[in-house]
Amino acid sequence: MSRLGKLTLEMAVVFCLVSTTAMAQQTKDVPSIIDVHLHALHANSFGSPTPPVCTGDKDLAFAPIDPKNGYSLLSMEACSAPMQAPQSDEQLQRDTFDRLDKYNIAAVTSGSPELVSKWRELSPKRIIPGLAFNLEGAPSAETLRQLYKSGKFAVLGEALTQYEGISPDDPAWEPYFALCEELDIPVGIHTGLGPPGASYFSSPKYRARISNPLLLEDVLVRHPKLRLYVMHAGWPMSDQMVALLYAHPQVYVDVAVIDWAIPRKEFHQYLRRLVEAGFGKRIMFGSDQMVWPGAIDIAIEGIRSADFLSEEQKRDIFYNNAARFLRWNASKQ
Repeated sequence: MSRLGKLTLEMAVVFCLVSTTAMAQQTKDVPSIIDVHLHALHANSFGSPTPPVCTGDKDLAFAPIDPKNGYSLLSMEACSAPMQAPQSDEQLQRDTFDRLDKYNIAAVTSGSPELVSKWRELSPKRIIPGLAFNLEGAPSAETLRQLYKSGKFAVLGEALTQYEGISPDDPAWEPYFALCEELDIPVGIHTGLGPPGASYFSSPKYRARISNPLLLEDVLVRHPKLRLYVMHAGWPMSDQMVALLYAHPQVYVDVAVIDWAIPRKEFHQYLRRLVEAGFGKRIMFGSDQMVWPGAIDIAIEGIRSADFLSEEQKRDIFYNNAARFLRWNASKQ
């Protein structure tokens, strides 16, 4: 190697070290966020090529259902600015990790078990392993006990039984809720919106009526020590959500997906309803990033732009409430 080449290489190494140090310092200076609702999925999970998705348009207008050709996310035509998706698993992972680093996020991550494991191995400080859960074909409660004790997951969720048409008060849930109460495992259960038209193309058993948060009431009475959070904050059932939060002080909510997929004004009205009802200390940030990493940016801005929130309330939503609920100690991770 020539002297010039050697000098160039040395300069490159120095530049790399300086850049890495600067990046680490920059991340350190960014206030931490806990995202209690993120997914590690294959890029083609919603079709190939991966479709774009609408993000908080003023009007939620969707293409009609075609009896001959069915209905899918691809038939949405009303987006003013559809969000594009990476087309490979590698790019999806990179784009997601870039945002986790940029915003200094630790995320409860569920989805594909092998991808959750891979992502956690790559970034143990960022990935809190969750377990996607369906009752149809579910492992036994004893199997879950062993998986939890071996460190395979820290949170049971996202629980997706609404897509199976199964209410959270269904007796089939009982051994799992009992186990989670016994082992003090946090549970995040999907309660609220799914993809528009889900009953017609992806989840024929999905029913909006199961969005009612009050369906959890008997569960909570039977298991008063259960650490449970209602995903999507039960949108759009704000009255029922307020009633549940008031009657059961152990319950928390996340605002995942509604902070980027529905009109911003509607999200802010819903969030304001919960905060002004007195539950600002039990609202947690979530992105519900699936295969559209840009959702993380929009979700964060959804909280930052809420001018009715104080800086303290925003900090509670971004970090403090989830740290309390999860009993999170970043220094031990």
